[in-house]
Amino acid sequence: MYDVIVVGGASAGLSAAMYASRQGLKTVVITKDIGGQALLTNDIENYPAFEHVGGFELMSRFEQQAKSFGAEFAYEEVSSIEEDKVRQFTVKTTSGSHYDTRTVILAFGKTPRDLDVPGEKELNGKGVSYCAVCDGPLFKNKTVSIVGTGESALEAAIYLKQLASKVNIIHRGDKPIGSEETIDLLQQQQSNGKVTFIANSVVKSVNGGSKVESLTLFNSKTNSESKISVDGVFIEMGYIAKTNIVKDLVQLNKNQEIVVDKHCATSRRGIYAAGDVTDVPYKQAVISSGQGAIAALSAYNYIQKLAGKPTVKFDWKSDKK
Repeated sequence: MYDVIVVGGASAGLSAAMYASRQGLKTVVITKDIGGQALLTNDIENYPAFEHVGGFELMSRFEQQAKSFGAEFAYEEVSSIEEDKVRQFTVKTTSGSHYDTRTVILAFGKTPRDLDVPGEKELNGKGVSYCAVCDGPLFKNKTVSIVGTGESALEAAIYLKQLASKVNIIHRGDKPIGSEETIDLLQQQQSNGKVTFIANSVVKSVNGGSKVESLTLFNSKTNSESKISVDGVFIEMGYIAKTNIVKDLVQLNKNQEIVVDKHCATSRRGIYAAGDVTDVPYKQAVISSGQGAIAALSAYNYIQKLAGKPTVKFDWKSDKK
């Protein structure tokens, strides 16, 4: 039984995990990846205390700080959230796991897009990953493929080439899309076989038994299929909002965002929400972080009430006059 389950691993979720675990609450973060859309940004200039910081670096710091206070992490995708008669929640994942908790903080923002090909779900966590920083160390000196275009795919390749023996970058177009500087850096690694760009190609299936063994590719230029052997595949296809899993649980607005009050409480007792998934305007990392902190402190006070204990006002000054 957890005190808090945080769904989502970007600025809102990681801040919530840090504040919740720092208050002594047993906390787990369930997320497909770490960083979310911040990983699409090479240079963040508007986060306090950092004149310039990469999204990857900033989110990695968030993650380490949350872990330092005892937050646990489960790299899975949530499929449903159910409430029982005693106001406890069960969070289920697509891999079949389930977690029980007293409170839930919805902070998933936007979720990594699936490939929707045979073998992807079956081999999720067995070589299929949506988070290079989470799972990259598992593929040291192995062959991996990255599927996708844009900065998130390129940043994943930059990171993974330091660990893997070979990195394939599979993209639909003739040329990769993203920072020319980053592309040039990766292309310099082609001569030694470290990095290979596979153009005009899409993945038709992920193949393997107990783990990923190969990918079946379709080349739109040659109109032919081929197989490549890999140990792992990292999917970097962008992000989508997936509030359908909570549409019957909490109130949504016309934009399918979760409606929250000033305490980041939803319409369902014991469930809070923070970050881009909420109806709060101005989708910025610093705002998401603040909401994550509010949600965690609100969850703490809710648990205190359940236990018949006094709640706490987290103000700078004492209430004493």
